[in-house]
Amino acid sequence: MRNLTKKILSPVLLLTCSGPLLAQYTFFTPKEAFAIEVSLPNSAEKRLPMYRNAITSLHVQGDWVLGGTTAKEGLSPFIFVATISEKKLLTTKDLQEIVPGQKGIATGFCKGAGNLLYAGTMAHVTKKQQPGHLLQVNVSNGGTIEVKDMGIPVAGESIFALLSNREGTELYGISYPSGRFFTYTIATRKTQIFDDVAPKEKELNNLHEYAVGPEVYLCKALIQDNAGIIYGSAAGNRVFAFDPAKKSFSFLDTPLPAVWGREVLGQVEAWAKAPDGKLYGGNAGDGQLFVLDPASKKIKNLGKPMMMARLQALAFGRDGKLYGLAGGAPGYSHLFYYDEKGAGFVDLGNPEFTMVAPGIEQGILWRGFQLSTLAASADGKYMVMGEDEALSQLMIFPVGQ
Repeated sequence: MRNLTKKILSPVLLLTCSGPLLAQYTFFTPKEAFAIEVSLPNSAEKRLPMYRNAITSLHVQGDWVLGGTTAKEGLSPFIFVATISEKKLLTTKDLQEIVPGQKGIATGFCKGAGNLLYAGTMAHVTKKQQPGHLLQVNVSNGGTIEVKDMGIPVAGESIFALLSNREGTELYGISYPSGRFFTYTIATRKTQIFDDVAPKEKELNNLHEYAVGPEVYLCKALIQDNAGIIYGSAAGNRVFAFDPAKKSFSFLDTPLPAVWGREVLGQVEAWAKAPDGKLYGGNAGDGQLFVLDPASKKIKNLGKPMMMARLQALAFGRDGKLYGLAGGAPGYSHLFYYDEKGAGFVDLGNPEFTMVAPGIEQGILWRGFQLSTLAASADGKYMVMGEDEALSQLMIFPVGQ
């Protein structure tokens, strides 16, 4: 039987609470939105088990949604495929069968040549440190998943961020926990490692009073501009630029937007490129949205979608709006959009979509309180969100016409 307790507000609470309290529970329920049940404990249906299904990576390829999960300590994650048109889970693959000792996939999926996709893994922390692996993923024949282990780019380290170039011939990444930048040529499997953006002793000393780990200050997301330059963040609230042709690094003069006194917590955890080539980013430290103009190399702070820190995901829809996920635990994450030519920031609150599955053919309203990843279809028609909970589902809504 499904445990929906955390998804449903008490009727007594709804009847007795005051207006201001009710205002905290704003749900977003657009027409034709729906949820796909991909996780369920003790089920005869094809589902992801509890504590191994936090959806931390997504990619939309035609009608297929490819997902990667993160598991609790000691458990292995999954790669899975769901279909938008049929609104159901098609295939799951336990990563333990491919590369044992991995905790999750949080890099997203990068496009290579020939519809091949690439991702990096984070390994479990053990007495004998396990490394992360590069994975090549091919989805075909009705959702069949083929996964190939491409090796370990940085010895003894996991893969914290990953990006492919436009041609799909080279990968760029950040290792964990040292934060070294690496390039990986797919055809030759050759890796080149750089120390230029890895945090130095000075940056680490500045972070000491906050008692945070590498997951808070390392570069979590990378992006390539139309000229081929790669951007990411470095400890100390800085943004770096890497020129693949020259194999050289530079740092932008403009820092990430920050709340005074908290500059050292700057970290870009999401990027999205606009049709005009400008780069939009989310700063995890205090949750600001910013835009980077590649021509001037200047950063403009656009503000905060909500009061909390974190800005975990960004994607443009075909309606021209920039959608994102802000906030997170210990509070709730909120779906928002930014419309530069219209209302600016619009907080859509928590999504509440209908979910239909075997045993719940009548449909139930599924509410997303902890959402950590978002991906748009190639045409921008669908936004696909993944939950980051013990029992995580996909939530999908169409945008624009």
